Amino acid sequence: METRPPLIEICVEGIDGLLAAQAAGADRIELCASLVEGGITPSLGTVHAALDQATVPFHVMVRPRGGDFLYSETEYRSMLADVTALRELGVPGVVFGCLNADGTIDEKRMGELTEAAWPLNVTCHRAFDMTRDPAEALEALIRCKVGRVLTSGQRDTAIEGLPLLEELVRQAGDRIIILGCGGLDLGNIAEVRARTGLAEMHFAALKDVPSAMRYRNPKVGMGGSDLDREYRNTLTDTPLVAATIAAAKA
Repeated sequence: METRPPLIEICVEGIDGLLAAQAAGADRIELCASLVEGGITPSLGTVHAALDQATVPFHVMVRPRGGDFLYSETEYRSMLADVTALRELGVPGVVFGCLNADGTIDEKRMGELTEAAWPLNVTCHRAFDMTRDPAEALEALIRCKVGRVLTSGQRDTAIEGLPLLEELVRQAGDRIIILGCGGLDLGNIAEVRARTGLAEMHFAALKDVPSAMRYRNPKVGMGGSDLDREYRNTLTDTPLVAATIAAAKA
């Protein structure tokens, strides 16, 4: 089992989330847009702001849309273009994942994206948790020279996925990093750490805050049926991030 304090990565939405997470003591940040969809590629302006203001490494999500991880050729080409642009900008790392329709890792595309990203850090995101055979998928990512994989042990939460997380840490050895995630919080992160020996852990500590808008139009929504969503913002909770990190490293 790993005995050193784990590296803690915080998943954030936008530049304000990045600033909140690094103020709370994050070791690394996953920078996304639209966490309500599980995270998609942030804007170029957001990435530039992160490069200007980040004091810890950040890895940028490369995901053209929400939904599954089976991409059309045009979507895949956009991902390649994003990875190339991010590498040229000098970001520390990128995060992506591509699957085949049969639930296996798309090794051709993952290999090409990883090669396009070199020498950046590369993480396969939770597309891994949608694969049909996690042991097979892990070996495929190792063949693709991916540096780490984000996983909850193919369950909604790390607590539910503990048995597989333990197996994956053993299987990975020093060939690839297992970045554990899935509902990690103040109450369970120490237990997950103790049970698995994870060297790296990932979570988002979010809170909803009401919009500062005084005028509100209740008849229009920008998407979906939750009209109140237009006047509710989701922010990274700095005190909760700090407390959860302390629990993980105690």
